[in-house]
Amino acid sequence: MKWLTNLFKQNKTAESIDPMKKYLIAGLGNIGAEYVNTRHNIGFKVVDRLAQQEGAQFETAKLGAVAEVKIKGRTLILLKPNTYMNLSGKAIKYWLEKENIPKENLLVVTDDLNLAFGTIRIKAKGSDGGHNGLKNTQLLLNSTEYARFRFGISDEFKKGQQVDYVLGEWSEEEKAKLPERLDMASEAIKSFALAGLNNTMNTYNGK
Repeated sequence: MKWLTNLFKQNKTAESIDPMKKYLIAGLGNIGAEYVNTRHNIGFKVVDRLAQQEGAQFETAKLGAVAEVKIKGRTLILLKPNTYMNLSGKAIKYWLEKENIPKENLLVVTDDLNLAFGTIRIKAKGSDGGHNGLKNTQLLLNSTEYARFRFGISDEFKKGQQVDYVLGEWSEEEKAKLPERLDMASEAIKSFALAGLNNTMNTYNGK
């Protein structure tokens, strides 16, 4: 029976480090108090909500703040890069390699000006769409084939005011609606790990 116990332990160990059951959820944003409540930091807000829901705490680590969430046999590594938006790919690449996570288990959460406020759009691959965080990620991963989660921040700004708008804080109306949208985003991320990318896109895109 001893061999059976050892085999069970080996199987449990193998399961615990199975890279296919590990996911990297990278919420993009800028560090610093002045950016905390800005539209550009919605990636941070989304992973913060997921960690809060699951009782996980972020800890300062190499190239970012990291929290670990376990859901039904899946391990989600939540990452908030501390490299500033334009160098987000550096942290993402490092944690993918460190945790031995396959690229297909990566989900990058960003803001999107082309979507109405709070709208979710998840895609399996695509261009950077002019987003500097995605641009750097694409450069360092040498690929456009990784899943991205775009959270709509709308484009309610006047000509020439895009930067101020993106780096500006939410309106009072948006603040009131944000908690429900963050909950929806958190559920979509859990679905990505549990139900797969295609099912998640079919269920949450456009919501």
